[in-house]
Amino acid sequence: MGEAMGSQMTFDWDGGQSTWYEAVPKSGTGPAVIVLQEWWGLVPHIKQVCDQLAAQQFVAIAPDLYHGHAAKNPDEAGRLMMALNIERAADEIGAAIRYLGMGHRKVSEKKIGIIGFCMGGQLAVYAASKFLEIGACVDFYGVHPKIQVDYSKIKCPVMGFFAEKDSHVPPETARKLESQLNTHGVKTDFHVFPGVEHAFFNDSRPEVYHQQTAQKAWERMLAFLRNSLKAEVAQ
Repeated sequence: MGEAMGSQMTFDWDGGQSTWYEAVPKSGTGPAVIVLQEWWGLVPHIKQVCDQLAAQQFVAIAPDLYHGHAAKNPDEAGRLMMALNIERAADEIGAAIRYLGMGHRKVSEKKIGIIGFCMGGQLAVYAASKFLEIGACVDFYGVHPKIQVDYSKIKCPVMGFFAEKDSHVPPETARKLESQLNTHGVKTDFHVFPGVEHAFFNDSRPEVYHQQTAQKAWERMLAFLRNSLKAEVAQ
């Protein structure tokens, strides 16, 4: 992934002011996708994911759920994750949804996609249970012990990407999540990739990044978003 090409944005709402990174396709319009950060914060990798989505004709925004803070090591990341106010984070995601849905000239579809990584993966599933505007949810190895989801409230399809060697979200946890979603009538498309570890998609972490698996997940995700959001975007 190359240098970030989007920009920082702010949005005033009744709960205060939210900040996020926004990347827009060269065409100026496309279906919208919200990208939720890992426990590290709104770091360059997450911004680059937005840029890559914009290159595929999506309008992508990543809320700064840590409000300017970014972790430098796992201990700090863990503290920031556990200190996250879940309801406040959901409110900020809701603010982003309202921003995108306010007749936004950049957004071509009524339904919005949401993607999350690690902490953000669990938060994406939670957001899907809160907001009917979400038409597609993608969970990359989601984990957060404080987030409890009412699966009966989810009305959109959920795609999940997990790793065989993930000590945080082992395959049996992924299968349990899929089973719980299916029990509540949620359409799912889950994948547990063999031989890879947690955060296999994060190319800023060479110790766990797996290019072939990341590319496979990326291609499947794009197809899922295009189909679920009924987006007429470049293939």
